[in-house]
Amino acid sequence: MARATSRPRPSIPRRTLLTGAAAVALTGAAACSRVPQGDALARLKSRGSVRLGIAGEVPYGYVNEQGEFTGEAPELAKVIFKRLGIGHVQPVATDFSSLIPGLNSQQFDVVSAGMYINKERCAQVLFADPEYQMLDAFLVRKGNPKNLRGYEDVVRAKARFATGTGYAEIGHAVAAGYPEKDIVILQDQVAGLNAVESGRVDVFAGTALTVREVARKSAKAEATEAFATVVDGKKKIDGGGFAFRPADGALRDAFNAEIHRMKRSGELFRILKPFGFTQDEMTTLTAKELCR
Repeated sequence: MARATSRPRPSIPRRTLLTGAAAVALTGAAACSRVPQGDALARLKSRGSVRLGIAGEVPYGYVNEQGEFTGEAPELAKVIFKRLGIGHVQPVATDFSSLIPGLNSQQFDVVSAGMYINKERCAQVLFADPEYQMLDAFLVRKGNPKNLRGYEDVVRAKARFATGTGYAEIGHAVAAGYPEKDIVILQDQVAGLNAVESGRVDVFAGTALTVREVARKSAKAEATEAFATVVDGKKKIDGGGFAFRPADGALRDAFNAEIHRMKRSGELFRILKPFGFTQDEMTTLTAKELCR
């Protein structure tokens, strides 16, 4: 897979990121009561900034070695919102499971954190069309001793299975027949790597990109080949995109128009490539398709 040689490397763990961003999040929450109602795009242009909810996850949105917010979501947001007349993107980090509640309570103006677009989430927020498509993959011990290459293998082997808080992989495992009560829920992929390396679990599931990035740092664990999960007997490819409040349809539509221009020109891939995305992960899927 082609990778940019200058791709940023994270050095601050997610828990530290959340602690460091707490003051920012509280500021956003306090300010929300003063946000006027009406056209969201006009409101953000008047304010000159947009609050972007992220989850501190590589490569979607995180803090790099220089202590700067980066990742595919912040970098893409900077380009698009600047073209919409909003000069500043203010990333606000929180736990993944708090992103949609935080968006709807106006702690953020928009959310992007490698969030898969699915029917359950579409009932709560509006999604832009996905900027990428993604398969799942597993973190396993070196050599993959239980031969785990899909959720059906996890069920067959009665493996100790883990994934992240609020991850779509919870539903993927349950759809394959894994008991939801037995799933180990961990904070993020770093906690997942630690659990696999220590032998506390046999497998941690996440997006293929997240898994292969965290596995690069391990001498004890490896990433499996990416695979399409099977739901209701059909292989399913997921897509991730930016989420907006249900009342902010015009803002979502303006954002969508820019996403499509960038897809056609190839600019979208040029922004995502330094964070490990490949051409295979570019997509023509729409939010409407994924919301079904």
